[in-house]
Amino acid sequence: MIIDSFRHQGLRKQLVEQLSKKGIANLNVLEAIGRIPRHFFMDNAFLEYAYQDKAFPIECGQTISQPYTVAYQSQLLDIQKGERVLEIGTGSGYQACVLHEMGAKVFTIERHKQLFELTRKRFNELNYNIKTFFGDGFKGLPAFAPFDKIIVTCGAAQLPE
Repeated sequence: MIIDSFRHQGLRKQLVEQLSKKGIANLNVLEAIGRIPRHFFMDNAFLEYAYQDKAFPIECGQTISQPYTVAYQSQLLDIQKGERVLEIGTGSGYQACVLHEMGAKVFTIERHKQLFELTRKRFNELNYNIKTFFGDGFKGLPAFAPFDKIIVTCGAAQLPE
């Protein structure tokens, strides 16, 4: 079990201040990032660096996005409480948690089975009610549509045939 120490909380506060200085003005975004222990979403080898404004590797050759990228995308979405948001590419789950903390009802789809399983477990451990699906996000989740907003946090090498 990873602990959210006072040190990590202080580093998170510094990250929020740094994001604000870089132009993130949406208080809902900054407060959400300030509440989420980013180090929970990373390999133990990177715990000391979790609150740097950098992307880091995660399982399946993927990355956890740079905090500025997460904040910027979240600010562009301008989440209103209760909106239904579809995220294509769950990855570590950090972006989904930011959106959830902002008040969105998040539906997220991941194509890597290992990431899907790890992230679903992480959401349960953090008590986040985020609807998580395994599969190719190319077609979205029509059974749960419509969505108020959609965010694509991954890129496909090629379109499916």
